[in-house]
This record gives sequence, structure tokens and C-alpha cells, in this order.
Amino acid sequence: MADLYVGLVHYPIYNKRMNVIAGAVTNFDIHDISRTCRTYNVQGYYIIHPLEVQKQIIDKILSYWQEGYGKVYNPDRADALSRVLWQPDIASAVQTIAERTGKQPYVVTTDARIYPNTVSYSFMRKQLQEGDRPVLLLFGTGFGIEAETMAKFDYILEPVYGPCDYNHLCVRSAAAIILDRLAGEAWWEKNKEKCKKLYTFLLH
Repeated sequence: MADLYVGLVHYPIYNKRMNVIAGAVTNFDIHDISRTCRTYNVQGYYIIHPLEVQKQIIDKILSYWQEGYGKVYNPDRADALSRVLWQPDIASAVQTIAERTGKQPYVVTTDARIYPNTVSYSFMRKQLQEGDRPVLLLFGTGFGIEAETMAKFDYILEPVYGPCDYNHLCVRSAAAIILDRLAGEAWWEKNKEKCKKLYTFLLH
């Protein structure tokens, strides 16, 4: 399986007025997404933000849980946070992965809208399972990554749909759902086999 990396983009993103801004780093996004990444064996989780003051916040949180009392109190959290790294921009994250693996990663992101290079989860899962190029999966904070930046990515995953027309997941929920679809257990295949066996049993 190809190496999978995750990046949480804080710039360039939109606010609710569709102005391009830099969003603030949140404690929940660092903790919760890192735990999800660790569960699905993501090789690195990049917090992408251009401002030094936000990097200091990230460093302070990581230091507490990896070096201070937090490491003793909750070693599992320290383990998850060990894969968190700061990068000033998307290009730096891509370069870091290329240097680490010796291969240029596919840059993939998500959005609630459809783009010309939108692909299915089964397509991207196959790339991970059968390919050898690493994948950098980006999630945008705020109201999504700037469209001009999105157009430069290799692939954009189709939106996550529920059974109704409401589609506004928080980034932590979206990350968990999407990582399970791409790197989680293929439970639908197991269910398919169970159904086949049950059908065969009933016929006889």
C-alpha cells in the first residue's frame, strides 16, 4: 500500500463571505485528527499555516503531550501526536514528502462541490492499494480551500453525501469518514461474502 499523508490547510481558505483568509489553529483539530490518522496508519499529519504565532501554539500543545505531564498521563495521545508536523504552506508539505519517500506525492483534496478532476473513493482507494506513489490528502478549514489552489491538485474526491440534502460536515468528521473509506477495513466486501454464503445456504 502506498504511504498516506494528511494535511490540514489553514491558508488559503474561504470564510463564510468567500473572502480568502488564514484560519486559526484549534486544539480539537490537532488532537482529534491526529488520533484518526494514527488509527489508519497515516504516515504524517501536517498542520499547514503560514503564521509563526500559530506555529508556536502548535508547538506548545505538542510539547505538553509529548514531553510534559501529558505524556505520562496519556501515552496513547502522545503516540498519536508524534505524527503531527507543522508546515508553512502546501508546497512545503509536498516537498517534505518527496524528500522522505523519494517520490512526488499525488495531492488530493475534498470538497462539497464537483470539479473536472473529481474522482470516486474506490478510484483513490485503488491508487493507495496498488500504486507506489505517496498520497497527500488535504482537508480545508473554514469554508474550504481557495478554488484557484484547488485547481492545481491532482484529484478531488467526490463529496460525502448523507441520505438527505444537508452537506456541511465539520472537518474532523469529514476526515474520519474519508480516511475510513480510503484506508479502513473493506467491510462491504465482508458483507458481500456473507450475503453470498447466506444466499447459497437458502438455495440448498
